[in-house]
Amino acid sequence: MSSSRLKILSGNSNRPLAEEICKAIGEPLGEATVTSFPDGESFVKINENIRGQDVFIIQSTCPPTNHHLMELLIMIDAARRASAQRITAVLPFYGYARQDRKDQPRVPITAKLVANLLVAAGATRILTMDLHSQQIQGFFDIPVDHLYASPVFFEHLARRKSTNPLVVCSPDVGGMKMAAAYADTMGAALAFVAKKRKNATTVEAMSIVGDVAGCDVLLVDDITETAGTLTAAAKMLRQHGAVSVSAAVSHCILNDVAVERLKSGLIDELITTNSTPVATQGLPITVLSIAKLLGEAIVRITSNESVTGLFKIKGF
Repeated sequence: MSSSRLKILSGNSNRPLAEEICKAIGEPLGEATVTSFPDGESFVKINENIRGQDVFIIQSTCPPTNHHLMELLIMIDAARRASAQRITAVLPFYGYARQDRKDQPRVPITAKLVANLLVAAGATRILTMDLHSQQIQGFFDIPVDHLYASPVFFEHLARRKSTNPLVVCSPDVGGMKMAAAYADTMGAALAFVAKKRKNATTVEAMSIVGDVAGCDVLLVDDITETAGTLTAAAKMLRQHGAVSVSAAVSHCILNDVAVERLKSGLIDELITTNSTPVATQGLPITVLSIAKLLGEAIVRITSNESVTGLFKIKGF
């Protein structure tokens, strides 16, 4: 699959994923120095010629979010000034995506600001996965290839055996479309939990729509940070007779609060991807690799082929 025009670079947010992507498509990872000055300012130097090449810069904007975002912007600027022909920012996880609208007075739409910054820096294309809301694609005036982690989850879930009926459940109303697509593909029933958020870290589950008694339940969501939504939903599902509760979440950015909640045992298995670094810490977490999915997308973009076939799932 080697292509002399293809060059893959990586920031520091998730270098193991970048190396895995390169291994999957048989391309070397480009040489670049990405470091910080003593005062915290980021410094980037691309250590090889990229003039006229198709450059892909892999960087998840995960914690420390602002630092990794600046690294990405500076790398894009460096590539633009080095005369790269096309610069694709590959964001397996797009930070600030939850700030995608004005839901109260005098707040920013930071997801749009980040889009503006990426374009201003010199990105000519975006490759990302499981955005918090698909409308964010419209924040860009450059092409956006939006992938889904669902094929990776389906491959893992297909190997699980159970005699109980399966119910796919959304932990909130906003995730119903994703849950419906999972249920349709897996031939499962559908349910959702109506919730009320008290604050940024606490969620109060309200009620369940759907029958989960005697069933294995799969919660599906795009991102979890405190695991508040998942554990509140799991607690209510068990109270309504669920035999087991698992969760498939595209992006896991677990803090100390989440670790304590996952230790409660309410969730039997949390299935996620390596879009961001995930420390399992002895918790019931299964991390699936998206390297092959992203690698194939990069190859198709370089050869001007369709990316749609990689993630075409019924209902999406």
